[in-house]
Amino acid sequence: MAYNIADLLEHAVDAVPDRPAVVCGDRQVTYAELDRRANRLAHHLAAQGVGKGDHVGVYSRNSIEMIEAMYAAYKVRAIAINVNYRYVQGELKYLFTNADLVALVHERRYADKVADVLPDAPKLKHVLVVEDGSDSPFEGTEYETALAGQSDERDFGERSSDDIYMLYTGGTTGYPKGVVWRHEDVWRALGGGIDFVTGEYVPDEWTLAENGKNFGMVRLPAAPLIHGAAQWAAFGALFGGGTVVFVPQFDADEIWRRVAEHKVHVLTIVGDAMARPLIEAYYRGGYDASSLVAVSSHAALFSQSVKQQYLEAFPNVVLTDAIGSTESGFTGMGMFAKDADHSAGPRVNFGKDAVLIDDENRLVPKEPGATGRIARRGHVPIGYYKDPAKTEKIFAEIDGARYVIPGDYARYEEDGTVTLLGRGSQCVNTGGEKVFPEEVEGALKSHPGVFDALVIGVPDERLGQRVAAIVETRPGQEPDLAGIDAHVRLEIAGYKVPRTIWFTDRIGRLPSGKPDYPWAQRYAAEHQPAQ
Repeated sequence: MAYNIADLLEHAVDAVPDRPAVVCGDRQVTYAELDRRANRLAHHLAAQGVGKGDHVGVYSRNSIEMIEAMYAAYKVRAIAINVNYRYVQGELKYLFTNADLVALVHERRYADKVADVLPDAPKLKHVLVVEDGSDSPFEGTEYETALAGQSDERDFGERSSDDIYMLYTGGTTGYPKGVVWRHEDVWRALGGGIDFVTGEYVPDEWTLAENGKNFGMVRLPAAPLIHGAAQWAAFGALFGGGTVVFVPQFDADEIWRRVAEHKVHVLTIVGDAMARPLIEAYYRGGYDASSLVAVSSHAALFSQSVKQQYLEAFPNVVLTDAIGSTESGFTGMGMFAKDADHSAGPRVNFGKDAVLIDDENRLVPKEPGATGRIARRGHVPIGYYKDPAKTEKIFAEIDGARYVIPGDYARYEEDGTVTLLGRGSQCVNTGGEKVFPEEVEGALKSHPGVFDALVIGVPDERLGQRVAAIVETRPGQEPDLAGIDAHVRLEIAGYKVPRTIWFTDRIGRLPSGKPDYPWAQRYAAEHQPAQ
């Protein structure tokens, strides 16, 4: 047996060929159509020399073509690389080169950015462009032209459970880093290869598809497919013969319209950043959501007050809050009922391979009140792409087992659940996007009028946290909010740009010269911001 993403998808195609597989906007494809189109694209890639172990970038909003491109890459044992469509040129250049892209599939709307970066990505030899209604001139081959004339036969060689899946996520310096998994491991950790409720292994590669023959759930992942939470909500649904509904970019009203139109059963979201506008749009628009049976949040703060709003609006819906990361996979999940006491914070049941460890990498006894870092063993990633030093930092061997330690802290409770306490680092989680202070500080300090800066996260009702900065201007320079904002937006993606800024005569630093983030939080609490 090969626990391979392409094989698992092909089993679903064989089980339910005529069932709708992916819906986006006014288009949809059945499982058979998805497979045939992915086969044509896979043959085209192979004709360009793309094969086992090669990296194919996918630079797109949510779309049918994005699923096809990833599926096609896995068919020829290549590795699909997610490209964040919010990145600007500097970030794209780093990703294209760090990821060793040899081919790229992108929406036409990003053609100007791709053209700027291509000269700095010498390994990137083949570009496919998906029409999206924009008129930007592009360099490369039009996507549908590439598919035309290619065979739609599934005549590829055998694949392996050891084939590589990779997902790029934010790094400790703010630069994206590729997390490398074996196909079998990531399927077990995130894709339904382990029953999240019972903890039991799915017995073989055909079980999910066979179980989906009689009924397929309709799921709508609201997050962008450039993130792991949405990818694995989609892949997990497709492995089981379900229908996946997308909107190209997050739009609360459009999501509820699609829920009503396609009778969506499961809505997956990313914390308050999506939950708040969705619940407000639901009440404002009077939408029909009677088909919903579950709402599941991943990867960001889903606050108790917002959960209560959902439970009041949908008393018969199962509400879940899953924890985990790109590095760790699924580590725990909480289920919530109306009027339950959730005042203690996010509380979940650990998966069977998750534990708490102390700062010396020793297992923490499962006693009420005991705290530690979340760690998980079993099916874990191989490490970070081309970065053994970072890989070493997130893994530990304990009692002969290899554990991954993503960086979250938690506490054991009397009832056997675990309360999530948060990250031990200074990472800012703004609407599910990880923003690292060092990168934003570097962008700020590259402005000619800025001498020093510290970046922190401050509470935000909608996003959970927003990026904020304390800035020390150069002597003799007047604070220039508009100029700093415009400058930073040329350096980093918009979601990383500080939304709130304070000015100070001197930045607080430790004697070693390292940032004093507690000082920064105190300063922000005690002073009115400039913006």
